[in-house]
Amino acid sequence: MLRWRRNGGARVRGQGDGRRLDATGPPLGAADLGAALGERATLVQFSTAFCAPCRATRQVLGEVAGMVPGVTHVEIDAEDHLELVRALDVLKTPTVLVLDARGHVVRRAVGRPRKADVIAALGEAM
Repeated sequence: MLRWRRNGGARVRGQGDGRRLDATGPPLGAADLGAALGERATLVQFSTAFCAPCRATRQVLGEVAGMVPGVTHVEIDAEDHLELVRALDVLKTPTVLVLDARGHVVRRAVGRPRKADVIAALGEAM
């Protein structure tokens, strides 16, 4: 069962930079994600090439982003973005982050999400 975690402001460190990448620290932006943020929220998915649940997650997040105006889905290859993976403490794929309009992480989950759970998590971000 997928469990969403609130991001309680825990300090997350990259490689020695000590920057906080959470709701209390600097937001994530287009430079970090390689894509523009959504007007209202962004669904960020960390995936790997041989991850079967990642394909299903891509479909669910894409459908939700298509249904909810102002929401963007960004998929990031974890193997190609190790510095960001370390900074955000991504340990498994798929990992999904829900960002608000400013790029702050408001929810995160590991595993394949249900559409209803993603929509509910978006409610907090918007």
